Amino acid sequence: MTADIDLLAIYLHLAWAAAKRRRPLVQVRFLVLAAAVSVELELPEVAAFCRQRILQENSAHLLRRWSSVEQALREPDFQALLQLLQRRYPRERAEQLLESIGWERGQEQETYGSDAEYAASLLGTSVDELRRAWRRQEES
Repeated sequence: MTADIDLLAIYLHLAWAAAKRRRPLVQVRFLVLAAAVSVELELPEVAAFCRQRILQENSAHLLRRWSSVEQALREPDFQALLQLLQRRYPRERAEQLLESIGWERGQEQETYGSDAEYAASLLGTSVDELRRAWRRQEES
């Protein structure tokens, strides 16, 4: 497993917590960050699933302009949004937020066979569903 999977896990945990607290705008922010990290980690299926969730919560989100997170990352408009979110929620701040809601870092990711499987579990889905989201994105 790659070291950066930790950052993806942090953002996905925060997105889950925001959803449980019925804070969809906050959830979307963390899903955007998670999607960008997923692209860096070469997990396009996770990025596609995050994009799908973002658009389910907010069909007018900026991401709707592009068919994938990868395409969005090449565009100045999306880069500006991403940089704003990265400044607002850098790793250290995100870790503090997780600690404030009682999350303790453990060895949970070591129980999964791949980064995609770990991310799927944090998103409350399966690797197969991640792949289906990615295929739907590729077909559009």
